Amino acid sequence: MTLAALTQNDLDRWVSEPQFTYPKETGHFIRWAVGRGHARGLTFDQARWEGPRGPHDTEKRWDDARRLLHDGTLPLPDRVAGLLLLLYAQSAAGIASLTTGQIRDDGASVTIMLGTAPITLPEPLTGLVRELVATRSGHAAIGRPGTVPWLFPGGRPGHPLNGRRLGDRLKNIGLHPRQARATALFTLASQLPAAVLARMLGIHIHAAVQWQKAASGDWMTYAADLSRRPRGNLT
Repeated sequence: MTLAALTQNDLDRWVSEPQFTYPKETGHFIRWAVGRGHARGLTFDQARWEGPRGPHDTEKRWDDARRLLHDGTLPLPDRVAGLLLLLYAQSAAGIASLTTGQIRDDGASVTIMLGTAPITLPEPLTGLVRELVATRSGHAAIGRPGTVPWLFPGGRPGHPLNGRRLGDRLKNIGLHPRQARATALFTLASQLPAAVLARMLGIHIHAAVQWQKAASGDWMTYAADLSRRPRGNLT
């Protein structure tokens, strides 16, 4: 497999193997490869992932989602990126590398392909995504927005927005990407089978199983309490 073909799913699968070694060196290499354009959409945490950790503030997650859906003073790309993080547990690097080819609009609905199964977006997120596709900006899109594949064009022609830069932008609008993604994964894992979670979100099945175990085991008391609260909605 070449670096250009390497996906986050492939990397996560390799890291989860028992024989995996040299995490520090791997992190340096992955960041170098992404920085030089040899790979895209990859992130690597130097500390080996040992499963879900909490606490997970689901009420804040919904409050943040509503704010991004309705606050027109925030930049449109940041709103869409933040919602993909909060609702679909996507990493900043993964969001930054999304292309318009992963969006399908048949006029009646909009779907996004994050894994191997399309997800139908709810309103009003549908309208925000349509607007973003139509009004993408960035040096990479100037003069030829119809030919640039990136949903989030970057500052260099032909390149998407840098994942780390997108993470900083999300922090600037009040999100904490790592914790927000963990909360989203925890919530989704309590609602969906691991196989469906992996297929829809594009995460490795090993990670999906770990999250489902956490949601149904260690966090059973929390989930039971959560189920008794009034259910939130996006509007």
